[in-house]
Amino acid sequence: MVEKAYKFRFYPTPEQESLLRRTLGCVRLIYNKALAAKTTAWYENKERVSYKQTSAMLTSWKKQEDLDFLTEVSSVPLQQSLRHLQTAFPAECCANTNFFSGQAKYPNFKKKRNGGSAEFTKSAFKWKDGQVYLAKCSEPLPIRWSRPLPAGCVPSTITVKLEPSGRWSVSMKS
Repeated sequence: MVEKAYKFRFYPTPEQESLLRRTLGCVRLIYNKALAAKTTAWYENKERVSYKQTSAMLTSWKKQEDLDFLTEVSSVPLQQSLRHLQTAFPAECCANTNFFSGQAKYPNFKKKRNGGSAEFTKSAFKWKDGQVYLAKCSEPLPIRWSRPLPAGCVPSTITVKLEPSGRWSVSMKS
């Protein structure tokens, strides 16, 4: 079965934009902290840090007083950012790696000026009557439907992206 993605522009309400910007900031922070931990472990001790270890780090970071704002956003995009980092810079085995097999360069730290994206899996959004409700968001996303989705198409993941120009888009994979 071929996985298809459909991309649409959307125009968030001020409350949604505030929550989404906080989510993107938290995703960027977690990705960068995990990448720093992996880099330090590799260059100082020649140890690889697994996804399970970075997930445990995320749990401990959420309990820190200076990082308690991480609990205000959905945890799914934070976990997804760790999974994306694991794909770029894996730890468990070298058979299906990107960096260690020479298929890709060393992962870069994420920058605020590049916008950002957050991926929501099925547990973090609701698809109801052709509308998308994200976790911790009471209203549906005001998506500008440029074309209808195919009949019977139900999204499995949704990626919200902020481009550097300030445009918001949503990609739905089914």
